[in-house]
Amino acid sequence: MFLRSAFHTGLVFVSSALLLAQTGRSPAEIGKKALDLLLAEKYPELTGMFSESMKQSITLGFLQQKVSAELKEFGTPQSIGDAILGADGTNNLVSFPVKFSNTSIHVQFTLNPSGQIAGMYFRPPNKPLPYTWKRPSYSKPESFHEREVTVGSDMWKLGGTLTIPVAKTKVPGIVLVHGPGPNDRDESIFAIRMFQDLAEGLASRGFAVLRYDKRSKVYGEEMSESSYTIDDETVEDATRAIALLRKQPEVDPNRIYVLGHSLGGYASPRIAARDRKLAGLILMAGPARGVEDVAFDQTAYVLYLKGEPGASERAHLQQLKAEADQVKKLDPKGDNPPILLGLPTAWWLNVKGYDPGAEAKRLGIPMLVMQGERDFQVTMKDFALWKSALGARDNVAFHSYPALNDLFIKGEGKGSPSEYHNPGNVAPEVLDDIANWLSSQKH
Repeated sequence: MFLRSAFHTGLVFVSSALLLAQTGRSPAEIGKKALDLLLAEKYPELTGMFSESMKQSITLGFLQQKVSAELKEFGTPQSIGDAILGADGTNNLVSFPVKFSNTSIHVQFTLNPSGQIAGMYFRPPNKPLPYTWKRPSYSKPESFHEREVTVGSDMWKLGGTLTIPVAKTKVPGIVLVHGPGPNDRDESIFAIRMFQDLAEGLASRGFAVLRYDKRSKVYGEEMSESSYTIDDETVEDATRAIALLRKQPEVDPNRIYVLGHSLGGYASPRIAARDRKLAGLILMAGPARGVEDVAFDQTAYVLYLKGEPGASERAHLQQLKAEADQVKKLDPKGDNPPILLGLPTAWWLNVKGYDPGAEAKRLGIPMLVMQGERDFQVTMKDFALWKSALGARDNVAFHSYPALNDLFIKGEGKGSPSEYHNPGNVAPEVLDDIANWLSSQKH
């Protein structure tokens, strides 16, 4: 999904907790201190309470830019309710109902056994503690097995999972490429595991699937200290994953596909141009426009979802519009700000002039373009642009789904950020359409 923020997409801030007695403070006391620091925007002090893995995933810069903007959208804090406690394995969970001037949410912290913050979530008022992922009916664990792999071998090496069907012949392989933000290999969002659904569902149908943790997930701190590009964030690791999948003994090296979701779909034509040997691309909710336009439209949609936004929200929107306009006018040789719309200026310069549809058209390889019609982040506007660029080609198929959202999960009514908090799985028809398309490809 696009330009993930802590609340709008339920970005998971990972890991650990049963509090050890020697910490001397209860989970509620630790959680309340963290909440007070968060609401006061005392981010350096808040990060001092983080576990090491949390510090790598959620940097001070992320808190100051993304989370701070999120809190401003909520409005002024008005009241805080009593802590609600829970557990997740050895982790303690503590959640506080907070009423803001514009909305009400629960702020939930995960505490590891040392009492450090290992996770932080903004949750809807009716769900203070997390749901859990449930295996979809189309996943048949008896029909596949999994093994751990490592993508790359340098300082940026990443952990991954290869899901392999039980088969006597070499099978086609698929690399899953994430959306924006520090995603894990499952693209976990609350109880939703989009990439795990896809991996297990496609492996159950006879396809090998490789998914891996994103670089910004594993090396968030290192990346926050550098001016990284989309090549650093996405393209380079995807091409490494493709090379790794080609070497697996169960996989046909001539039938390797990339399935890109959101930002992964946007980058997929560039990935294919870099690799030059892919058998095809599957684009799921891939933006066909400039990322700055997609990000602005997404924010505007959310702000107007409940009616006319207030003065502070309109001012926030104007600021985003000004930054989006700056992105379009960036000069590689000019005096540019270091960050725009939460991304390094180097990132924007790296995609300046990049047209995903035009790049895809030049490739000539088979493609499947898929879009949820209830998706408010990457919309039917993008789907129409893909059709305009590729619709004349007989080796490109298009599918849109009236009831599905950005994660290809069923819902009703207008798309909303709140639905990401509900448990769900990728719709079965999506798995069917992908499997049928892959089976129809001739080599």
